[in-house]
Amino acid sequence: MIILDKDAKTSPDYGTIPSDRTIEQLLESCFILLDKSPGPSSHQVSAWARDMMGLEKLGHGGTLDPFASGLLPLLSGKAMRLTGKILTHDKSYLALFKFGKELERNEIEEKMAMLTGKVYNVPPEISAVRVQVRTRKISRFDILDYDGTSLLTHIECEAGTYVRTMARDLGLLLDTPVELKELRRPSSGEFSLNQSITMQQLADAYWLWKEKGDGNAMLRILHPIEDMLSDLPRVVVKDGAAAALSHGAPLLRPGVVSIDEELSVGSEVLLVTMKGEAVAIAKMSQNSKVIPDMNQGEVAKPNCVLMKEDTYPRSWKK
Repeated sequence: MIILDKDAKTSPDYGTIPSDRTIEQLLESCFILLDKSPGPSSHQVSAWARDMMGLEKLGHGGTLDPFASGLLPLLSGKAMRLTGKILTHDKSYLALFKFGKELERNEIEEKMAMLTGKVYNVPPEISAVRVQVRTRKISRFDILDYDGTSLLTHIECEAGTYVRTMARDLGLLLDTPVELKELRRPSSGEFSLNQSITMQQLADAYWLWKEKGDGNAMLRILHPIEDMLSDLPRVVVKDGAAAALSHGAPLLRPGVVSIDEELSVGSEVLLVTMKGEAVAIAKMSQNSKVIPDMNQGEVAKPNCVLMKEDTYPRSWKK
């Protein structure tokens, strides 16, 4: 980290350290890791959660077909602006396949190896998403258990991979029908089912908060938006700069407190306050090495503003 203004201070009167946010503040921009059960669609689950909690905006990141279960991130308020980022996360799946006839394990392993790496992955007709032919990277396709006709597998793959298509293609290679019987998603990016809660647990936590005044469960369930952006290098900004950035203004050199090293022009970064609050995702206009020698000029340009306007007071006149 390169410190550019060691004397900079943040006002205790404005903003909030992410870990100190109230439930109301979190619901304005947070994410929930839900363990979706088989049956409802991803859209139905997010609509249920939105209506149950009386929220204006809540969506999901990463579609699971109705019959599938597993990790489904829900995004509330301004966090919905990060839907595109979540959709690019690599995924893992547990998939149970049923074969039309009994096959030797080594024959199956040979054909599974042909479906790893970069492969064509055409959406099945019953998919919840309609897209064109494309390639996807399958990094792992491993056997966990096999009893002669039923095959339990572990899959690690690029976002947007259709496991039903993998079942179809495996059947073509083995010259026998292959049915996808069960599908469960244990992880999406850095998040896993170990961090998730069920729909019932979400409903119970909300009831405890609203009806009994006990918000402890809700505080454990609602994750601050910053936790979703831990992979991005950070640029720390002053309070006045945060106010301007929340209105979409570029980050200028006088507003910078510190920057990560080795940033180049065009690098994607997270602009944060001195309290650690996400202000915006931005593209660097300069590289790290030249910024310490600058007195003025543009350092970065926001492409996704995450902070509510006027969280910090304006230091300029309209």
